Amino acid sequence: MAHPAGDPDPVGTLCGMRRRGLTVLLGALFTALLSIGVLRVPIPYVVLGPGPTVNTLGTADGKEVIQVTGRETSTSAGQLRLTTVGVQPTVRLRGAIAGWFSDDEAVVPRELVYPPGESTEQVEQRNAEDFKASQTSAETAALRKLGFPVQVVIKTVAGDGPAVGALKAGDLITSVDGQPVPVAAKVTELVRAKPAGTALTIGYTRDGVPATATVTSQERDGRPRIGVEIDQQQPHPFTLGIDLGDIGGPSAGLMFALGIVDKLTPADLTGGQVIAGTGTIDDEGVVGPIGGIAQKLVGAKRAGAKVFLVPADNCAEAVRNPQPDLPLLRVGSLDEAMTALETLRAGGQPTRC
Repeated sequence: MAHPAGDPDPVGTLCGMRRRGLTVLLGALFTALLSIGVLRVPIPYVVLGPGPTVNTLGTADGKEVIQVTGRETSTSAGQLRLTTVGVQPTVRLRGAIAGWFSDDEAVVPRELVYPPGESTEQVEQRNAEDFKASQTSAETAALRKLGFPVQVVIKTVAGDGPAVGALKAGDLITSVDGQPVPVAAKVTELVRAKPAGTALTIGYTRDGVPATATVTSQERDGRPRIGVEIDQQQPHPFTLGIDLGDIGGPSAGLMFALGIVDKLTPADLTGGQVIAGTGTIDDEGVVGPIGGIAQKLVGAKRAGAKVFLVPADNCAEAVRNPQPDLPLLRVGSLDEAMTALETLRAGGQPTRC
């Protein structure tokens, strides 16, 4: 049968379409199989998401988080919640894509959380140590706020050091060149602030009698030293401890310190509200920055927080990642955090980020 010129052969066209369709189908199948394989391969990233929050005034695993014996404690109508970041250590492309499109998660290079050359176990061990140190500093800062000062005690005097004959074991160091030393770290800071060979005036108390001694620092191991080993003590007539597992890192320090002050004073710092926050803290009560502020804000909002205490150095990042109806209160120290909560209880407007 003849066909007009230019009119395609329907049988040939149908066969060609079938061949092309089969090619497309096989190509799509191959691409899908390849994608499935790629999607299942781990990639060098981790996903950060909102972690659990814990009321430092409450209990965890059936035990009080902040434990006090030998002194009456108060109860609060509200909560002081520490916030955390959840880390998904093994990430595949599918999970990373989901994280990139999520408003609550962040995908970051794995090396930012697990540095090269360190195992997951090593990182977790360091985080556990940082968490323990944050508890100790929180206790120190809170007790200082409650009127229990730190005593910086000389444990030993090096036999070949510059302090021999001037200072003795048992002396309480009170100042260096006229500057008070509220915590042990301040002694080291002040000694290292001046070059080796500097004559330093060390204020101390021995057997209850204040005195001063001149000690010329010497360079040891590349740093100025005065040849004494010091210890930090903080006598108080009760026992205090923090019991909380499965959390790492130093960022709970501020909320632990506030929890201790709340439990050991009649005032309810919370004003009956759910207060969330984060921040490292040192022995002098200085609040430092943390990581994962965006994810912590999400966790706080989910926990019903009415305000969030933000370390001053994290304010810019927090403002870029706000949660609806969750005011961001700027705090740079334990004193500032307590002032913010006091202002909030009085119906005022605390300093915001």
